[in-house]
Amino acid sequence: MRANPHLSRRGLLGMTAAAPLALTLCTGTGTAHAADSAYAMVYFTESTKLGDGTDYGLHLAVSSDGLEWTPLNQNNPLVTPTAGALGLRDPFLMRKQDGTFVVLATDLKGTDWNYNSQYIHVWDSADLRTFTGYRRLKLHDMATHSWAPEAFWDAGRRQYAVIYSSVNSSGHNVIMVNHTTDFATASAPQVFFDPGYDVIDGDMAVGVNGYNYLWFKRNQTLVGARSTTLNPGSFTEFGTGVAHGGTEAPTLVKSLTSGTWWLWGDTYTPNGVFYAWQSAGLASGTWTALDQRTYTQPVNSKHCGIAPITTAEYGNLLAKWGAPGWNRLKSYNFPARYVRHSDYLGRIDEYPIDPYKDSLWTLVPGLADGSGVSFRSVNQPTRYLRHYDYALRLDVNDGTPTFAADATFHRTAGLADANWASFRSHNYPTRYIRHADYALRIDPVSTTTDRQDATFRVGY
Repeated sequence: MRANPHLSRRGLLGMTAAAPLALTLCTGTGTAHAADSAYAMVYFTESTKLGDGTDYGLHLAVSSDGLEWTPLNQNNPLVTPTAGALGLRDPFLMRKQDGTFVVLATDLKGTDWNYNSQYIHVWDSADLRTFTGYRRLKLHDMATHSWAPEAFWDAGRRQYAVIYSSVNSSGHNVIMVNHTTDFATASAPQVFFDPGYDVIDGDMAVGVNGYNYLWFKRNQTLVGARSTTLNPGSFTEFGTGVAHGGTEAPTLVKSLTSGTWWLWGDTYTPNGVFYAWQSAGLASGTWTALDQRTYTQPVNSKHCGIAPITTAEYGNLLAKWGAPGWNRLKSYNFPARYVRHSDYLGRIDEYPIDPYKDSLWTLVPGLADGSGVSFRSVNQPTRYLRHYDYALRLDVNDGTPTFAADATFHRTAGLADANWASFRSHNYPTRYIRHADYALRIDPVSTTTDRQDATFRVGY
């Protein structure tokens, strides 16, 4: 979204609840399957200038570690609303008490912030491979919006609480709450959190060492509040806010393998950039920014929602929807930058990239040696990255042995980090693809800086 004080970017990772008869453990955001070992992310897409790559349907990605993400269905939507505004923003994913999933989303397509809907979109899903029971849930009768819905299980009430942002009689955005058992009908709305100033994008972590935590957007910053109850009006602000420029859509995620918590945030420009922070525990109220080398958002993703899933669900989702047929290459020492072509020259530029398909590559068997790799452009599919006078450029394959050799590289363990990748020239085997002043070329590698310049992460 954009720098609008009433702009909804709801944060998420809601409660995840146990399936029937499953061994369970407390994750702090509800009760999660003991078998949970991976993560699913829901989001919508907006590309730079709201152009190609923008879609207000429900998108899904998976991750084995909660940091590096694989978009499914070629980063296309799985379902799209058929009522209301015919589009969604701010999707949220939660596992319900019966082990199935529910998806909630803002009833809004595009950036018409004057569009007011008293409804939110709802889908049910047994396995995230099919989405059923589409409906809209009415939350209030006020002449205002219902932005960034999210839900959690309130064990004391034996109901789900749906929180969202609306302008109440106070005249500024507050976080409202309705209670429901079925996400088909809901109780009358109440003010859940009103600190006396504009707040949107509430995201909850419930039952963490005796506290319930609420993170939200205040001005351009992600801020926390907490309470020992889930009663409306009981939360008080605490801790230190975080931001990277103008940031919204806080998303709390508990590591499945350690005590670490992550807090995701999203800039509100089209093609918003995700940033992440980590903490050893929510009680401290303090966060440390994560190195961008450690995480990668799905291309064009906006205002995500994250929930734990099992190994079987992770595998079934990949089997059903498939990983993309293209890749992006992230720079090791400039991790905000990705390999792209511009005016037919190879370089690394900062995400978001316009047009974004300049940074998408199909990795095919090497034109000169099938054990190597060649980089074919997604949006210029007759062209490949090749070196010419040591500089990398995007040229049409002319079918000659020279072109094939110039466009073939051999992938090796990353010269700066073996978990990443480096690419050695086929016909100049002492030279590797590297960036210099952001331009790509092939050079001999000897120094620490050279090795970092020549190291990339192949992802999505």
